Amino acid sequence: MTSGSWRTLPGARRFARVRSYISTVRKHGINPLTALRELFAGRPWMLPAASWKP
Repeated sequence: MTSGSWRTLPGARRFARVRSYISTVRKHGINPLTALRELFAGRPWMLPAASWKP
């Protein structure tokens, strides 16, 4: 981010993706730092199968 704006569209999309992931894990009572550590270790948190509805 540069002075309140994004330099590139891909950078803004990456930021939004990470922000969304953090928001979702918080809503499910999971510590965001723990979730990010697990994500970067190759073990991403995913919604439980029963809570997803198409």
